[in-house]
Amino acid sequence: MGINLRDLVVQKDTKLDDLTNRTVAIDAYNALYQFLTSIRLSDGQMLQDWNGRPVSHLSGLLARTSRLAAHGIKPVYVFDGKPSPLKADTIRKRKERKEIAKVELEKAIEEGDMEKVRTKSMQTAHLTKDMVEQSKRLLTHLGVPYIEAPSEGEAQAAQMARDGIVWASASQDFDNLLFGAPVLVRNLTVSGRRKLPRQNRYVNVSPEIITLSETLEAIGITREQLVDLAILVGTDFNDGVKGVGPKTALKLVKEFGTLEAIIEEKEYEIENMNEIRTLFLKPDVITDVSVEWGPIDDEGLKALLCGEFGFAQNRVDTAVETFKEFRRKASQRSLDSFF
Repeated sequence: MGINLRDLVVQKDTKLDDLTNRTVAIDAYNALYQFLTSIRLSDGQMLQDWNGRPVSHLSGLLARTSRLAAHGIKPVYVFDGKPSPLKADTIRKRKERKEIAKVELEKAIEEGDMEKVRTKSMQTAHLTKDMVEQSKRLLTHLGVPYIEAPSEGEAQAAQMARDGIVWASASQDFDNLLFGAPVLVRNLTVSGRRKLPRQNRYVNVSPEIITLSETLEAIGITREQLVDLAILVGTDFNDGVKGVGPKTALKLVKEFGTLEAIIEEKEYEIENMNEIRTLFLKPDVITDVSVEWGPIDDEGLKALLCGEFGFAQNRVDTAVETFKEFRRKASQRSLDSFF
């Protein structure tokens, strides 16, 4: 989930067409969880195939990746690796919330409260290893590259952006900025709208571009201080200081300079402070990433989506044609630039 820095960052609305020819590293787990929670039937249940297996993740991945390709945007998906031990508490709390939601879901079903059924169903979404492997197979058949990070996918995406392998990191989480992503793109949605949490209504959204350097200049701190600010508020690796939000944390960082000085003055207790700093400033990432586009495997894609999961063939055919056109135009652009 990460830290919410919306009130501090400098964001600029844009359009998908403005991102044509850009390569973006997409936080795969972040995207797949979006699909699992948002692509649902009216009663809140995930889309399923004829055997009762979830397909919301595949439906969303196919739609979003095709939409990006239709706009000439080149996606590279980055999957999480082994989480840091410091994330264990966050993972435990997430599991506990899901278990509570399951109990509340059963009660809502018994009471016939369909709105609550829908909401609680979304809160129980769980990404399995099978779903991840199915998603990777889909990307392989489309020829779309993906990277398996050694640890945090956001850190790997940020590193790729810093190295110039991709133009930006794409995720809903602001943590990418803490990991040093020079450019973060948010709201690369399928439909151009997003459902409000715990509400049965949607809002229109546009892609947002957040530039780390502009944000740091605007709020007058360094990236190292931004990490200290996040630690004060709370990250996926620590709970933060009770009652300290982003604006208060910014004020403290600007007044005292370092987390050590803040702790000494305010007598805060923060465990594993230096380890968390290292996780953000010197994360475990691959620095020699190679991004290569593979061939489009029409038959393999149809065997996966139509044969195994019952997707309509015309939908898959449309996606394949979109990608063929995308690759043709990309090849032509490369040839034009050569001459």
